[in-house]
Amino acid sequence: MNDSSAMATHDDHGIRLVVLDMAGTTVADGGLVERAFSTAAERLGVEPGTDDHARKLAYVRATMGESKISVFRHLFGDEDLAQRANTAFEEAYGELVDGGLIAEIPGARATIEALRESGRTVVLTTGFARTTQDALLDALGWRDLGLLTLCPADAGGRGRPYPDLVLEAFLRAGAADALRQVAVAGDTSYDMLSGVRAGAGVVAGVLTGAHGDAELRAAGATDVLGSVVELPALLAAGDRR
Repeated sequence: MNDSSAMATHDDHGIRLVVLDMAGTTVADGGLVERAFSTAAERLGVEPGTDDHARKLAYVRATMGESKISVFRHLFGDEDLAQRANTAFEEAYGELVDGGLIAEIPGARATIEALRESGRTVVLTTGFARTTQDALLDALGWRDLGLLTLCPADAGGRGRPYPDLVLEAFLRAGAADALRQVAVAGDTSYDMLSGVRAGAGVVAGVLTGAHGDAELRAAGATDVLGSVVELPALLAAGDRR
């Protein structure tokens, strides 16, 4: 599902660094975000089935990809409540991860390996806290991939849609000479905004997660792919040009 007209606009700068989102892009979590949110909200007195719960859940759905603490700051206003909600969310998500519902997006591991074999550096990023990101990596058995992994706390606390995670990956990985040699891939408009604001040369949306084609393109996607497995071919085509 590559967009050939968008691909044609890419300059041949040679992508050297690939920044990949996790949940929805490389990881299928079976809707655990919503389930963990409901658990966390209930612990703070937001009862399932109420209008308040429905409004808050709708906002969580609309902001998939954003740093979770930022979401809770918006929902609860008070910093103490936001921190409590975030802690409860992370605990609930961690418990659900241990329930065996986590899986890779089909072909994601092989895609990461193919990207690395082509000489590119791969960094995995998330809007979750470090403990949750580590739980995902353990559940997938991806620790042996030896990848650099980043969460908002690693980038000064600001996650998507800010460019910080992409910029942090660029600085830490040391794989690219310029930001135009960076590719960002994710399943939400927030991933796209983060990549665009960082100045990444390729900002690819994937249709395996939260947002659809129109939302991804509206947020600045240079390409929209059916799945992350199409990314190596997209980048290889750019190399040939």
